[in-house]
Amino acid sequence: MNYIGENLLPGQLGHFFVVLALVSSLVATISYFKSANSIDPAEEIRWRKLARIAFGIDFLSVFTVFGILYYIISSHSFEYFYAWNHSNLSLNTQYLLACIWEGQEGSFMLWTLWHAVLGALLIFRGTKWEAPVMAVISFMQLCLATFILGVYVGDTSIGSNPFLLVREKFADAPVFARADYLSLAQMQDGQGLNQLLQNYWMVIHPPVLFLGFAASIVPFAFAIAGLWKKDYTWTKPALPWSLFAAGILGLGIMMGAAWAYESLTFGGYWAWDPVENASLVPWLVLVAGIHTQVIYNATGHSLRATKVFFILGFCLVLYSTFLTRSGVLGDSSVHAFTGLGMDAQLLIFLLIFLVPAFVLFFKRFKEIPHIVKEEETSSREFWMFIGALVLFLSAAIITWQTSFNPIYNKITGQSTAAPEDIEFSYNKIQVFVAIVIALLTAITQYLKYKKTAPQLWVKKILVPTSIAAAITLIFFLVSGLEYDKKGIGFQAALYLAFFASVYSVVANASYIWIGLNGRLKAAGASVAHVGFGLSLVGILISSSNKQVLSYNTTGINLKFDERSKEKSLENLTLIKGVATDMGKYWATFVNSDSTNATGNISYYKVDMMKKDSTESFSLYPNLIRNTKGQEGFSNNPDARHYWNRDIFSYITYADDMDKREDTAQFKSYTVNVKDTVYYSNGFFILDKVVPNPSNKKYQFKPTDTALMAAITVYSKEGTRFTAQPVFYVEGNQARYILDTVYAQNIALGFSKVMADQKIELQVKESNRMVPFVALKVYEFPHINILWLGIILMTIGFGISVVYRSRQGRLKAVNKI
Repeated sequence: MNYIGENLLPGQLGHFFVVLALVSSLVATISYFKSANSIDPAEEIRWRKLARIAFGIDFLSVFTVFGILYYIISSHSFEYFYAWNHSNLSLNTQYLLACIWEGQEGSFMLWTLWHAVLGALLIFRGTKWEAPVMAVISFMQLCLATFILGVYVGDTSIGSNPFLLVREKFADAPVFARADYLSLAQMQDGQGLNQLLQNYWMVIHPPVLFLGFAASIVPFAFAIAGLWKKDYTWTKPALPWSLFAAGILGLGIMMGAAWAYESLTFGGYWAWDPVENASLVPWLVLVAGIHTQVIYNATGHSLRATKVFFILGFCLVLYSTFLTRSGVLGDSSVHAFTGLGMDAQLLIFLLIFLVPAFVLFFKRFKEIPHIVKEEETSSREFWMFIGALVLFLSAAIITWQTSFNPIYNKITGQSTAAPEDIEFSYNKIQVFVAIVIALLTAITQYLKYKKTAPQLWVKKILVPTSIAAAITLIFFLVSGLEYDKKGIGFQAALYLAFFASVYSVVANASYIWIGLNGRLKAAGASVAHVGFGLSLVGILISSSNKQVLSYNTTGINLKFDERSKEKSLENLTLIKGVATDMGKYWATFVNSDSTNATGNISYYKVDMMKKDSTESFSLYPNLIRNTKGQEGFSNNPDARHYWNRDIFSYITYADDMDKREDTAQFKSYTVNVKDTVYYSNGFFILDKVVPNPSNKKYQFKPTDTALMAAITVYSKEGTRFTAQPVFYVEGNQARYILDTVYAQNIALGFSKVMADQKIELQVKESNRMVPFVALKVYEFPHINILWLGIILMTIGFGISVVYRSRQGRLKAVNKI
């Protein structure tokens, strides 16, 4: 059948270049392998030349595939399943790139694209390590190409084709029996980008994170190359790459934390979510490997440990890929991929690197240079190794906690519950890791390699120790850490962690001047340690002293789903136009408005004014309608940023979320004084009927006749309210005025006077009496210390990359 309106050429070209990338990466792998094993220099050069050509073709193919997929999405070619499933017409241009990595296929392409870039840089450097290192990277390219191949061998699918047509995806659907199916309404627009990804951080966070994932293969490839070639001089040329991998991966992780802070509503930047942990663990192991790598370069110790750390660091990236893409974490993470039926392929992907790497490691174990003599306990290398070991153990514990429940449940089919307080289950262990690492980063740089004279070390460290202690004491006297929910033992650990963090900042800042004489170009490690210490300080203060500002003072308590983490008393109900008491602020819900044509995003303006009138500002949290056929809305927070705190807010409920009309009807009740009438959340009693009331609430003319029903409303929660509906006659016309108890969503009307001193009441229950929202507001004190720390840590890694690269080039020149 010739389908009308389909543009098949982009998909055909895209799949051709996927196959070309697969074949060229295979040729590059074989050629680099041959080059690395060649004894004849001329043969080595010939194979290397062929390998470079093949890798160049792979490079061009990967970028072409990526460009074609972007074209399909940006041109709204909804005949392609990827465009139809991940984008729509209303999507802002800035989010079109995010559509690519929303899907698994696109994220694999992003990953392989960065490998292509890193491989090209390694080829450009052209060192003796090119062939064995690039053999590993080319093989990785081959493996990644299989994930977007989308071919079947029997009933087994190898990868998933990003250029699949909708009619191929749903081949059995009757609609595709029509040649003009693209003219149907359901094909005129796509399913849209996941609402949580419609944030600018999701345009920049995934590329940076995947660059970190891709860069982790370089130290791994150097480690494998060293084992393969029995050449253990790889650690120095690999050091800048190790630093780059850890620096960029750490930056990507914290960009994800910033996205979570702005787009998710778990009230912060980190929740020990399994996907967060899956990216954090490789970073911890990579950082451990960098420290042992530096030890080996300086003293000859810890090469075996370095190889283990770099092998595990990369393999943990693959393991995180398995966790997040196999569907294992689908029920335990807010941003894991759903499974595409590639579980076996993902597992093979992990094992095909992990198993041969450790087989080669143990085969060469005895040959790996190793100094039998133990390090002196007063030496720098001894405590650096202890720090690396602590980081590794931390990674192992996080991996166990993250993996056990979902994988155990997947294997057994059971439903083992996670800890009730997930965050505390991690924090109670990791706080001690933070203490140890912070103390070691403070002290270790003052030690010398081999051995340190005690009197020299004590003299240098005494001043920063005193300064850190003074700062800690002053801080606790002025404010302190207020987190005491888990008992005095955990609070004491937080106090110690705060001192250790401040100590790390002060000691490393001092070392730049005392130990390095102010030479910033050589101070990358110290700058990174200062950033690490500041990050810990920011985490401890902002998390421990985080305050809920939106305690409910209105008596209007919304009932949240039992599965929700929201608590009624921590969500302030704001009635439109009514200034409401919120601690030191008056909060007023002003209006809601949709700023885009489709109306899928509603912004809620909330004016905040301090009670002393010294400051006022507006917050604009929004609700974005869920995509892909899901019901309801997702929350997008908004924050007011200060140098020393953030006011963080999000909407937990809005009465106009579903945009439905109020269909509730009035019910009539005939009652006498002291009669009781029940409603869904309590009951009310007619206390008395007051003729011609003098209530200031109502203004009647002298010629009017009025009766007011005095009613007391009792809720199930034990609260009491009053209502005073009125019946009156004006100009021979009977009228009545409703009175509404907003806290109970009930409206009462006195509609008629009956016989025997009875009256008729009209009662209506509805949660749409008046526009209102429920608002959650936190105050995060000194959170900018965290972000500053991340920036400094990244800068420190950058300084170290440049410094170590220059050192390597100078040594190469000197040898010539």
